[in-house]
Amino acid sequence: MMVPTRNSNLVWSSDGGRQSKSAPSSETRDRRAGAQKHQKRTSRGLPPDPGDGIVRLHRGKSDKGGKLATLIVGIPGTEQALDLVLKRCKRHIGAGGTRQGRVLIVQGDHRNKLQALLESDGYQVKLAGG
Repeated sequence: MMVPTRNSNLVWSSDGGRQSKSAPSSETRDRRAGAQKHQKRTSRGLPPDPGDGIVRLHRGKSDKGGKLATLIVGIPGTEQALDLVLKRCKRHIGAGGTRQGRVLIVQGDHRNKLQALLESDGYQVKLAGG
């Protein structure tokens, strides 16, 4: 640790590094536990697309605070077609949403409303998951 001279304005220095070899504080343990919990939550992944032509509506949790979200999997078509379907779903429900790969994510649990909407568009729809 640097020793301040008489005319120095030094208030604090990290030159000495960690001074004690004690166990990590409870605050450090809590932070580490929170980081591990976050890793588990994001490593779950999205439901796979079986590719059988059936649109599946899953109820899941978003990565933002664990709030409920409706996951739409199995819609055939191009990326632009998926964007149009997502836009129509969001407008019909009045909620936000996004697309991650071929999975559409709509904020909130709206599986029944989305099932009716997608069936009216000619898709074969199943409710999947919890």
